[in-house]
Amino acid sequence: MWGKVAYGILIPFVGTCLGAACVFFMRGEMNAKLKKALSAFAAGIMVSASFFSLILPAIEESKGMGKISFLPAVIGFLIGMLFLLALDILIPHIHNDKSEEGMKSGLKRTTKMFFAVALHNLPEGMTVGLIFAGWLYGNESISLASALVMSVGIALQNFPEGAIVSMPLRAEGMNKGKTFAYGVLSGVIEPIGALLMIFAAKLFLPVLPYLLAFAAGAMFYVVVEELIPETAKGEHTNVSTICFAVGFVVMMALDVAFG
Repeated sequence: MWGKVAYGILIPFVGTCLGAACVFFMRGEMNAKLKKALSAFAAGIMVSASFFSLILPAIEESKGMGKISFLPAVIGFLIGMLFLLALDILIPHIHNDKSEEGMKSGLKRTTKMFFAVALHNLPEGMTVGLIFAGWLYGNESISLASALVMSVGIALQNFPEGAIVSMPLRAEGMNKGKTFAYGVLSGVIEPIGALLMIFAAKLFLPVLPYLLAFAAGAMFYVVVEELIPETAKGEHTNVSTICFAVGFVVMMALDVAFG
């Protein structure tokens, strides 16, 4: 059983590594339109996964509360959003450094980009950990198949994320090996976060619905604060809208078919 959990929480990390490996066979920085498309696809997957794999199970788990069964999902979701907001403010990364010095300093920019990706990966690792914790500890609304689908879905959106981060570093002149290492290290927080949530969930099983919604709120924050603005940069195009819809539908289909 624990072997399946180990494989499951490593799948998203593999997605990040494969994305970071793009530096070995792609030249220069990623095309702006492709970058927007991949960001939109990732956003669609995260929104769909948050709703079908986290919020709905949280509400289902709380159905004994009757008409207020939505309450744990609401509270957990808002706390998750606030938690990521606090991290966004406290942790220095490119998104919250608009200063000229911060943008010109290569080392500083590289460090901040690393923190930005790590910040994205934290809620994803927490999400995978909570889903597997739900299956591991006997939650009837979460199956092994749905947990694996969540891992695969996160891995799919981690691939473009790894490429989006590693390619600009390569374009700035960093060698391929070091760029790949930065991408891989940024994804290490996912399995670590997943393991922490698995053990934490065992101690707080009565509040698992709150934790599931917490992870959903954290993922929504990343989508609204980081991914959606990325898709709106530059010249208007319908590609982002289409790719968001495709990502949402792909994750929804996987969750319903195998969950």
